[in-house]
Amino acid sequence: MAPSAISPIPETTSELVSAGIKHAIAKTAPSIAPYNGNVSKLQELDASKLMFTRNLNPKPVPEPNSPEVAAMNVYAASLLFKPPQKYESRDFRADRFHSSCTDHMITCSWNSTTGWQTPHLGPYGPLSLMPTASVLHYATECFEGMKIYRGYDSRIRLFRPDRNCRRMLGSATRIALPGFDPEELQQLIEDLVSVDSPKWLPRSRPGSFLYLRPTMIASAAALGVQKPKEALLFIIACCFPSLSGPTEALIPSPTHVSNGCGVALEKRKSGLKLLASKDDMVRAWPGGFGNAKVGANYGPSLIAQGEARELGFDQILWLFGPQYEVTEAGASNFFLIWRTRTGQLQLVTAPLGDKVILDGVTRKSVLGLVEERLSATWENLEELEIVERKYTMGEIEEAIEEGRLVEAFAAGTAFFIAPVSVIHFRGKDLDIPLSEGITGKYALVLKTWLTNIMYGKEQHEWGVVIEELDLD
Repeated sequence: MAPSAISPIPETTSELVSAGIKHAIAKTAPSIAPYNGNVSKLQELDASKLMFTRNLNPKPVPEPNSPEVAAMNVYAASLLFKPPQKYESRDFRADRFHSSCTDHMITCSWNSTTGWQTPHLGPYGPLSLMPTASVLHYATECFEGMKIYRGYDSRIRLFRPDRNCRRMLGSATRIALPGFDPEELQQLIEDLVSVDSPKWLPRSRPGSFLYLRPTMIASAAALGVQKPKEALLFIIACCFPSLSGPTEALIPSPTHVSNGCGVALEKRKSGLKLLASKDDMVRAWPGGFGNAKVGANYGPSLIAQGEARELGFDQILWLFGPQYEVTEAGASNFFLIWRTRTGQLQLVTAPLGDKVILDGVTRKSVLGLVEERLSATWENLEELEIVERKYTMGEIEEAIEEGRLVEAFAAGTAFFIAPVSVIHFRGKDLDIPLSEGITGKYALVLKTWLTNIMYGKEQHEWGVVIEELDLD
């Protein structure tokens, strides 16, 4: 029987993908899908079945900003350990990466015959994959970036974890990985947090955080461009350097005072310095998968990003099309605050509709706080109108020339709220105002509000308190 006799053929490829995602969720996570008359025989992800094996060889917790912590982020490590030829002399070993991950991890496998297996919380360690595993050849991998916060009230919190878990479902099913109930994933994340936080985020370090990385990969040992028949979900946590402080950045210099780690540092102008991309390369495109947090969105950008950093820039401001539409700053969402020619003060960011922009949790939170607290004048801050639309570098140039650009900042899990001071575009630097010296006043207020929620200075539904488990 011809396929068209079974079901109508979608008119567009986008509709075809959407239909495939719905079918995958109905088969692999039927509890969150509308009932279609079919009963799936596959087991769903079930956090209540979690098995726990304690790590009997725990590692010491590294000191904040130590080489072990810096090693988890190449950018931070490059600031602390340039030039490259001195890495070995400073004992910059590969095991530093291993030593800054917490004692435990969660793993759970899936296969197309029986579905999700029993999840396991056990010792952190290597994964076993065959060389033919799908993830190694076809980029069938997705992940999330989250943080665990030790509050100033001594409580442990996650920030809007439901948003990350729902987004990961969208990313997984976009690349033919199995579906799951986001609430079950959140429970597994909370289980890992409750076990490892007491030791790795001690109460003696309020205001500190760990980085969380839920990841799913296609693990079946078979070549061939096809939907994966096996997958592995794993969740790890690690120490991570802070990239968000609105302070003067430290950069390597042979002529300045040592920071105690064997490398000399100097101060430079505050704020991120962005290099605008040229029209010969794009990070994401309409109708693509820029809205999914998959590895394929990041790998191809790393060469250009690395070269930009060698030239003294922090990130690339990714543009799209002949009109130089602004999309994202590195892997972060990008915001502008400017005044229109009619005098209206606006918060402007690119829209989500064409699948170019990632629906960032920090982005959504910034928009939510502005709508809630800055839709009218707040203390000494003028009200902001939220505008989600496509805009171009030409509009930014005009706003700067006419004195209408107020400030700009990037927003994401790693850089958090990071003010922007310079955009280099078509051979010239466009200077962005920093009204408070090291940041703009709106970026400062938004960062303060979010930080207060994350670290318990403000009680808010976005800050989800996690009860800790004492293993001693």
